[in-house]
Amino acid sequence: MQNEATQKAFLGKIIIISTLGGLLFGYDTGVINGALPYMSAADQLNLNTFTQGLVASSLLLGAAFGAIFGGRMSDRNGRRKNILFLSILFFIATVGCTLAPNVAIMVAARFLLGIAVGGASVTVPSFLAEMSPADRRGGIVTRNELMIVSGQLLAFVINAILGTMMGDSSHVWRYMLIVAALPAILLFFGMLRVPESPRWLVSKQKDDEALGVLKRIRSEQDAASELAQIQNNLKKEKELQKAGFKDLAIPWVRRIMWIGIGIAIVQQITGVNSIMYYGTEILKDAGFETKAALIGNIANGVISVLATFVGIWLLGRVGRRPMLLTGLIGTTTCLLLIAVATAWLAGSPSLPYVVLALTVTFLAFQQGAISPVTWLMLSEIFPLRLRGFGMGMTVFCLWIINFLVGLLFPVLLGGIGLSATFYIFAALGLLAITFVKLVLPETKGLSLEELEQKFRSHGKKNLENDQTYAAKAAPVE
Repeated sequence: MQNEATQKAFLGKIIIISTLGGLLFGYDTGVINGALPYMSAADQLNLNTFTQGLVASSLLLGAAFGAIFGGRMSDRNGRRKNILFLSILFFIATVGCTLAPNVAIMVAARFLLGIAVGGASVTVPSFLAEMSPADRRGGIVTRNELMIVSGQLLAFVINAILGTMMGDSSHVWRYMLIVAALPAILLFFGMLRVPESPRWLVSKQKDDEALGVLKRIRSEQDAASELAQIQNNLKKEKELQKAGFKDLAIPWVRRIMWIGIGIAIVQQITGVNSIMYYGTEILKDAGFETKAALIGNIANGVISVLATFVGIWLLGRVGRRPMLLTGLIGTTTCLLLIAVATAWLAGSPSLPYVVLALTVTFLAFQQGAISPVTWLMLSEIFPLRLRGFGMGMTVFCLWIINFLVGLLFPVLLGGIGLSATFYIFAALGLLAITFVKLVLPETKGLSLEELEQKFRSHGKKNLENDQTYAAKAAPVE
């Protein structure tokens, strides 16, 4: 029998190893920020504004499909085996990107890398949730979000170090990219030492194996109790008819789906990933030299990590709507100020520092309020029968909008300039604020069952109103 300290240590090892998937997610989405200026050179991949967007965003398109198939693969083969497969895919795609001789191979390799990122974005949180004790689940699962932003910060730091030390080498971008191979290797060998999710084992009628895993991370009494709870929950889920597109004919279901898609779009149209993917280009456009822009971009990564801590702390204390509205007002104001500053201070030596200060403030609002609320609300609004279908649809839409932002941003930047581009994002921010103000319900303090009843009641009330209107409008015989 293992003592409590041994059980906690083993659970801690599981968390650290599995969240390397989140670290890879963050590094691979952030590293392009610093690599892009170097790989765009004429003697390298010779990228124009469109191919820059294509290289950066091809990963995001792959992630959209990876998020869909990643969940299905982990249900079929197991969370552990799926993460092992993803670690291999991370490694192969990273090597492919590093050695890419032309744009076509780079885009293909980045698309494969995106499939790994998308798969990790759904598999790792599920694995963590199923391995965690109920009273620690929220804190443990949110560590993956922390590892994502930490991975982006690590990418910014590595970019700055390599850019400063090897900036005269035209191949420096290849060294930036290959660094991601190391955590991919660690993830693979680490997962070989990690057990399978007990919930998945029970779903495959491997109850004895599941109990054995639970006893390694829980007390014997808690392990037996949790096994019984898993068995009971799976029995209930099997009795539920799985949701699909046919359910969108039901008004209250359709409303939830539109709200979920709206939340996903709101998070992306703030333009956050234009800064996370093209922060170096933005600072260069504002007036920094490449090396100075790489160093300045570290501030964006640092504030993202710190703001994520604040966001996790705020979630239990502030309502979802006011938190999201505050975040959107903050980001929209920053976007508007960037647009104004780049127009009014053009050519001024102070402009790059003003832009850097505003991007840092923008990310404080985004990562401290908008992003945490987005993922929490998406996990809350869908009832059990709709959760898999609803999350799949909304996360797919989120990645597609992310892809479009990543693809079009450098085209807009090269075509209409920094100021006009950020005016567009500010206008989209106003639309996002309007959506949240008029449409988004408050979910804090309500159980998942109470939320479902609230949506059902709203749908029933609307249906009754529609029927009354139709009756009044009908011609009198």
